[in-house]
Amino acid sequence: MRRREFIALVSGLAAWPCTTRAQQANKPPTIGFLGANTPSAMSQWTVAFVQRLRELGWIEGRNVAIEYRWAEGQLNRSPELIAEFVRLKVDIIVTHATENVLAAKQATSVIPIIFAAVSDPVGNGIVTSLVRPGGNVTGLSAQISDVAGKRLELLQEISPGLRRLAIMATIDNPSHALETKEVRTAAHALGLETMVSELRRTDDLASAIGAIKGHAEAIYVQVDPFFTTNRVQLNTLALGARLPTMHGTREHVVAGGLISYGASLPDMFRHAGDLVDKVLRGAKPADLPVEQPTKFDLAVNVKTARALGLIVPDKILALANDVIE
Repeated sequence: MRRREFIALVSGLAAWPCTTRAQQANKPPTIGFLGANTPSAMSQWTVAFVQRLRELGWIEGRNVAIEYRWAEGQLNRSPELIAEFVRLKVDIIVTHATENVLAAKQATSVIPIIFAAVSDPVGNGIVTSLVRPGGNVTGLSAQISDVAGKRLELLQEISPGLRRLAIMATIDNPSHALETKEVRTAAHALGLETMVSELRRTDDLASAIGAIKGHAEAIYVQVDPFFTTNRVQLNTLALGARLPTMHGTREHVVAGGLISYGASLPDMFRHAGDLVDKVLRGAKPADLPVEQPTKFDLAVNVKTARALGLIVPDKILALANDVIE
């Protein structure tokens, strides 16, 4: 074989999409799916992702395999879980939460990485820009900080006497500093005083709620796998201290939180399925723009409102996607 023909052949093989390479080895492509929370907390999000893949022709167990791993809110485990995917030679890594994505990006510059939800992917160094991500990473931006003002307005509508607000964050989440700034700016515009409560471990929840009681009249809980994993305990403690809570996802409201507003995570995980489909068919993450959320969910727990002596306005009930009785 001539040298020029050999180079052309090798170049063609390198350019084949991962589906073709997998089929040549009589093996379906494998997706490494790392959830930041527990399987039960993420059940709706995972179902939405798998269902979208099925609609696009990728059927788990038939022509695509999915390896699931769960950090269960302990994101210090992310590097070892991602390393496991690299050892398994998965074709794509799908995950969410800034820490998980950064761990994946550090572990591999070759395996495509799709993030289903990340706050400020440019500011956190995950992608170069939203339009042209560069490298092997793309996904969906959760725009968490952009909705802070709307969340506080909704909280004030349910609790019109609100004057002092506690902002609950985790120490290790790099996105929380930005969101705290956004919340404080929005709170100042609404005439609210703020205090910040930072947590690291589950054991910190009781003492944090105890410290907030008497110094604030409501809690703004930032979106974080730690809070989602511990959502029942968090909301039980807050209700016991008679503190209304504002969250970013409906899972917290189902677990007893007062109200949530934010980008629909099931919808975002569904759109992550679209990006996976494109990559499996040969697209490069660097050429796929980071997408913005198009659907936002409002959920309210009427039972919790009654327990707190609050009346949910008809306006909020009419707008809500979920009303928990």
